[in-house]
Amino acid sequence: MTYVLAQVNIGRLVAPLDSPALADFAAALDPVNAVADAAPGFVWRLQTEDGNATALRAFEQDAEGADGGILINMSVWESVAALAAYVYGDAHLAVLRRRREWFERMAQAYTALWWIPRGHIPAIPEAEHRVRHLRVHGPTPYAFTLREHFPPPDSGEPDMLRSPDRWTCPV
Repeated sequence: MTYVLAQVNIGRLVAPLDSPALADFAAALDPVNAVADAAPGFVWRLQTEDGNATALRAFEQDAEGADGGILINMSVWESVAALAAYVYGDAHLAVLRRRREWFERMAQAYTALWWIPRGHIPAIPEAEHRVRHLRVHGPTPYAFTLREHFPPPDSGEPDMLRSPDRWTCPV
């Protein structure tokens, strides 16, 4: 069986999406999503008919006690390297550097990665479970991060933590 990489990241907006405070974020959604869709190694991303996932919410009540209001971004990639190249590429990095303007700081993990069989489309409850697992157990083969990740189950490699310097977060 061949595996691909699922990723989720969540965030609670500092204001309503249609507010002036989030105008730059809203304007960046389509261009950044277009870069993702065209990126080498991109497989799939969660979206509604609007072309993004801003109408979807995750974590009815999160570990910090806040109800709803948490945006979710979920996608599937061929490899950790493909995801890292997109995340730290110029188009996405410009938006990533401004995340504190648009999203509340979260005290716990807000992103998780995990391997899925090719052809599987991850669901929001599955992604929520992976984030919660990472929060409790730290990086494991079940849920991990770009900085501390594991090889796919069919790689033949031992479940050793992988953390190449070139994938450390530059921001």
